[in-house]
Amino acid sequence: MRFDLVTLNLVLAIAESRSISRGAQREHLALAAASKRVSDLEARLGVALFERRARGVELTEAGRALVRHIRSLNSSLHALESEVVEFARGIKGHLRIAANAGAIAECLPPDLAAFSRAHPQIRISLEDLTSAEVQAAVAEGRADVGVFVAPLLDDRLTTWRYREGTLAAIVPKGHRLARGKRVRFEALLDDDIVGLHVGAAVHELMREEAQGRGRTLNARLQVRGFDAIAQLVGAGLGVAILPSAVAERFAQVFAIRVLALDEPWARRDYLLAVRTQEVLPSVVQRFVDALCPGVAPRESETIHTARSRKSNRHHDGRTDRRQP
Repeated sequence: MRFDLVTLNLVLAIAESRSISRGAQREHLALAAASKRVSDLEARLGVALFERRARGVELTEAGRALVRHIRSLNSSLHALESEVVEFARGIKGHLRIAANAGAIAECLPPDLAAFSRAHPQIRISLEDLTSAEVQAAVAEGRADVGVFVAPLLDDRLTTWRYREGTLAAIVPKGHRLARGKRVRFEALLDDDIVGLHVGAAVHELMREEAQGRGRTLNARLQVRGFDAIAQLVGAGLGVAILPSAVAERFAQVFAIRVLALDEPWARRDYLLAVRTQEVLPSVVQRFVDALCPGVAPRESETIHTARSRKSNRHHDGRTDRRQP
């Protein structure tokens, strides 16, 4: 079944204006021609797209589904046009990167800047996702490269060890734990936890560790940025766990105290991943070589670690997620 863009955009215009006449006017079509296009499309699809009412039209369930796809198609077409035009201006490639918040805040920006300076004709786009979402995006081809926190959850990916990071606890100044320099995770569980949204690597890690101790994670506030976490902790609304480098920066701005997290899982690996394939596109290969020079891919080792991580328990119930 073939679709023409004029008719699809007409459907979108009618849906947004809730009027066939206004939709036709927006798309510069005569009312009779617009009505025929809609009727013909409904006949071809075998479903009604609109419910005709005295004060206009409303989308049916089938119409809503079609409109979602039309918007997605238009977005893809706009991206296609933009990218092709850039090639005419001298751009030689487009690198789509997905990364988790920790990587973006802790280690990725300087490397992106260096790569961009070395390859000014490669356009870089960066999307902030959870570690699980990053892996799905790369595996499904929505991103060329991913940077995320181990473990690897998708065996369609090849990974390289990129950077090592550490987690730290932050507490309000004046908190009962603020006098120390180190803290165990157990000590934080008596407080409300301020953290990222469900699905973020740190949140899932804390939840699993709390469950392993037979405790409940009191996730009182969940936000989408490390800066918001630091501000809320500084205001006395709870405690949190952040990447150490990020915590230290925020300690210069907000009323918080940074404590070393005395847990084996406080050290974590950032992995760089691509979809497994025989030969990588040249742009992707350049990026891998720039960020992981001389580092061999560690696909099978990481997959094994991901599958066995829940069985690696210490005698005191703590999970060791350190890579071998």
